[in-house]
Amino acid sequence: MSLCFALKLLFLVLPLVSGEQLSSKECEDLGFTGLALCSDCNTFAEYVKDDELVSDCRKCCTEDSDDASNKIVYAGGIIEVCPRKLVFYPEIAGFIEEEKDQFPSVKVQSVFNSPPKLIMLDDNGEQKETIRLDNWKREHIRTFLKEKVKPGSSAI
Repeated sequence: MSLCFALKLLFLVLPLVSGEQLSSKECEDLGFTGLALCSDCNTFAEYVKDDELVSDCRKCCTEDSDDASNKIVYAGGIIEVCPRKLVFYPEIAGFIEEEKDQFPSVKVQSVFNSPPKLIMLDDNGEQKETIRLDNWKREHIRTFLKEKVKPGSSAI
């Protein structure tokens, strides 16, 4: 094998191995804001058995620092959905109808033509993270909110 061929092969494979980061626009288009910690992608992988989606999460996450061992917890959230599209997301519809009341600091907001997403809020009610919910199961939403929303808080 020639040196030239070996170098070309190295440059083709290296970006695939190096754990490339995506731009913030690319991450937002995929449903990630880049504010998630990479350890959150590990938790995400436990609930969503989609290797490509988890890989995208890892390309958009922020490396955990030593003091980030305490997971980020939010004061509340907004589940943003288009009422007309909700029929295509029975898991999300089921969560909203039957389980959302367990989370008083999480509100549902109707936005025309919006894909289903979860907007996480800080103590001031400011948007901190947006997560697409397209393929989430209702139990994943419930577990995620139990881990990520302060109990009894009301950001909104």
